[in-house]
Amino acid sequence: MDPLSDMIALLRPSAAVSKPISGKGRWAVHYDSHDLPGFTIILSGAAWLTFDGKEPLLLAEGDFLLLPTTPAFSLASEPHIPGTPVTPSDKAVRHGDPDGTPDFTALGGSFAFERVNSSLLLSLLPELIHIPASEGRSTRFGRLTDLLAEECATDYPGKELIIQRMLEALLVEALRWRSLGNEAVPAGLLSGMQDPAIARALQAIHADVRTSWTVADLASIAGMSRSAFSARFGEVLGCAPIEYLMRWRMAIAKDALARGNKTLDRIAEEIGYESASAFSTAFRKRLGCPPGKFARAAA
Repeated sequence: MDPLSDMIALLRPSAAVSKPISGKGRWAVHYDSHDLPGFTIILSGAAWLTFDGKEPLLLAEGDFLLLPTTPAFSLASEPHIPGTPVTPSDKAVRHGDPDGTPDFTALGGSFAFERVNSSLLLSLLPELIHIPASEGRSTRFGRLTDLLAEECATDYPGKELIIQRMLEALLVEALRWRSLGNEAVPAGLLSGMQDPAIARALQAIHADVRTSWTVADLASIAGMSRSAFSARFGEVLGCAPIEYLMRWRMAIAKDALARGNKTLDRIAEEIGYESASAFSTAFRKRLGCPPGKFARAAA
C-alpha cells in the first residue's frame, strides 16, 4: 500500500460519535481539550470557531473541519463572545434560543482511532485540516459532503449506519485532499507526500519495510545527493530517514502485538529483523519494555 493507506490501515478509524448541532440567535460555548480526533461539517448557516489564544475562524455552510487532536476551543454565533463551559456529549445539542427554526446546523463528533499507534501516527498529521466549501465543493469531497447532508435530513432505515460510513470516507478524503498538495502543510507524512522526491523514498520504505535501507539507497531513489536528501527529508518529515523507518517498523510491530495473532519470529521477519531476539532487543530499547509485556498490556 501507499504511505497514506498504510497509516489509515493502522489507525483503523471509525466514527465513534456523530451528533446534530444547532443554534439560533446569539450564543457561545466552550469545550476543554480532549485527545479524540474531532470533526465538524457545517450543514447550514455559519459559526465562529476560536482556539484558546488564537484568532477566530469563520466556518460557513459546506465547510469541513478535522482536528487530529482536539484542543480547547469555543464555538459561537459571532466572534469574541465568552463561551458557556460545556462537556462533549453524544446527544443532539441546541445552542441559544431553544425555539423555532435554527439559523445554524452542523454535524459534529469524534473519530475513534486504534490507540496503540495513535500518538505516533497523529503526530504525522497537521494540527488542523479545514476544507472550505469554496474549495471542496467541486471535488469528490464536496459530493460526499452533499450526500451526508442529504442523509442527515432524511429518516430512512439504516440512516445511522450510512452516516457512520460516510464520515469514515470523508476522513480519508480529507487526508487525501491535503496530501494532494492543495496547500502547504507542516512537517509530517502529508508534507512528505507533497514533495515528489521525498514521496518516492516514502513509497519505497512502505513498499518493503523489511529492506535494510540506507540513506544512500533512499537518496538514490529520490534522485538526490545523500546530504541534500537527508536535509530535505528532515525538513518535510520532521525526522531523519532511518529514524522514520525505525518508527514505522515499530508501529507495525505494536499493531501486530496488540492483535496477538503473530509470533515474535514472524513479526521480526516481516519488519526486517534477522531474529526474534534482535527484534526484542530493538523493541525494548525503543519502547522500554519487552514485546511480550507490551502485548499483554495491549490485550
